[in-house]
Amino acid sequence: MTLGHVGIFDSGLGGLTVARALRTLAPALPILYLGDTSYFPYGERDEALLEERVLAVGGSLVDRGCTALVVACNTASSAALERLRDELPVPVIGMEPPLKPAAAQTKGGRIVLLATAHTAAGERLARLEADHASDVTVHTIPMPGLADLVEAGRPRGDEVMAMLDEAVSEPLRLGADVIALGCTHYAFVEASLRQLVPSHVAIIDASDAVARRTLVVLAEAGLDVPDGATRPVYYDVTGDRRAFAAAVQCLRVEGELLPALVDARRQPVATGIA
Repeated sequence: MTLGHVGIFDSGLGGLTVARALRTLAPALPILYLGDTSYFPYGERDEALLEERVLAVGGSLVDRGCTALVVACNTASSAALERLRDELPVPVIGMEPPLKPAAAQTKGGRIVLLATAHTAAGERLARLEADHASDVTVHTIPMPGLADLVEAGRPRGDEVMAMLDEAVSEPLRLGADVIALGCTHYAFVEASLRQLVPSHVAIIDASDAVARRTLVVLAEAGLDVPDGATRPVYYDVTGDRRAFAAAVQCLRVEGELLPALVDARRQPVATGIA
């Protein structure tokens, strides 16, 4: 199989953290990013409807020529990763909260996981905790509204700080020394979180690990990653294009380093999905 674009999708702009990590590791890798913003946030969707939506979005990226797929969303991975792998003819890489490295890194045996409500209640997380974190105390804290603030381009400010402080203050008082970020959107609030926690507390995001895993999977599938100059990331959204672009610009203003983005509907990549 010849390498086409690597498709990356999320309910919004959170998965750009994975695109950013992949672009750092493989500057010339062709990437097509899809923000399913008309269905944002996935974490508030009915389970059955979400599963079908994730399958539709994944299938649309394959139809557009993607030869590998990264589900850059913990909620979407929890809902439909196995079905995507069963039903799509390309390699599929999923996301999971970084509980395993968090459990390995803690010195005091207590960690915090910040997640969407859907991820926090999912069977996938329960299995992950049983397999890799059964010997530590895990404070799993749903964060309703946090991804919405990031999606609006507001990863800083009093509202975000208050939300984070309320979530982590008690576990930190009890001795938690690792915070795992269980949503790709949450990587954009890491700078705010760092202001609240002691310097010895580690903050772990899964984006870099997923990017590295993606390159391994491509190699195993015989899909050669090209060398060459840094390419922009093509992107498409299913909802308001101007709102997405404005939020990305706000993140850049806040100091987030994101790859160059090119609107796929203005370039000969393919058409979008409804």
